[in-house]
Amino acid sequence: MTPTDRPEPDAFTRPYWEAAAQGRLLLRRCASCGRAHHYPREFCPYCWSEDVSWEQASGDAVLYTWSVVHANDLPPFRDRLPYVAAVVDLAEGPRMMTTVVGCDPATLSVGMALHVSSPTGEPGDTPDPAPLAAPVFVPLRDR
Repeated sequence: MTPTDRPEPDAFTRPYWEAAAQGRLLLRRCASCGRAHHYPREFCPYCWSEDVSWEQASGDAVLYTWSVVHANDLPPFRDRLPYVAAVVDLAEGPRMMTTVVGCDPATLSVGMALHVSSPTGEPGDTPDPAPLAAPVFVPLRDR
């Protein structure tokens, strides 16, 4: 059975997914207006320029909001319960949806410092079998 939560990378998005598997986060930055954006697009969503390129993000973020998901019957999410669905503000400016791992959800707070991690929650770990999972964040104090 094919996993239902894995993206299908193409030539454009492959660098993003490969970096995520290594616990790194790539953003796109516009050379015309200078703004970073996320999710990856081939054009700038602010000025519509196509002069955008990949940039290694710092990986630093702060927690904007979150929800602890206790019920989800869809595979593979039911095997991950409970999990923390979150929105974070990246140090470079964009806001992104993600998951917070490696901590007790009761310890989360708005503005909490976070850092990107590999999808396994361990910096540098590559998940098995395929390196196609979205970036996750861990509390900075636990890094």
